Amino acid sequence: TVAPDGGPAQRVVLLKTYDAHGFVFFTNYGSAKAAQIAANARVALHFFWEPLARQIAIRGSAEKIPTTESLAYFLRRPRGTQLGAWVSPQSQIITSRRFLESKLAEMREKFGNGEIPLPSFWGGYRVVPETFEFWQGGGDRLHDRFFYSRSADGQPWKIDRLAP
Repeated sequence: TVAPDGGPAQRVVLLKTYDAHGFVFFTNYGSAKAAQIAANARVALHFFWEPLARQIAIRGSAEKIPTTESLAYFLRRPRGTQLGAWVSPQSQIITSRRFLESKLAEMREKFGNGEIPLPSFWGGYRVVPETFEFWQGGGDRLHDRFFYSRSADGQPWKIDRLAP
């Protein structure tokens, strides 16, 4: 994402699913990443597999997924992580760990043994890819790089080979 000062911001996110439409992760809509996406939906993803000397860089736009999709995923999560979604004011300054532990105890009491509802401030984003770069490490730094971009002529993807 892009931070408010225009600089890049990165973090590790847990990719939960992907399909022909894009890559999905979940977060608190009050988090720093959500605020940055709201201000500028253009984002990048990066996957690196060192043992294989391979990586994929993806650029695209992030969009909220429908609440029904967020709910379906939320209901499959372990109870503790469902509670955690209610507990953490993600990216906000907190006074101590005790604050989180106290909030967890409060949420456990509030929901008891019943179903934990989807918080209105929590859900998923789908990154819709616009470009992919596939990189394969090669000897003598002669790496293979292929750049896929949306084609203007109606073809699904334009593919270019890039110099290492």
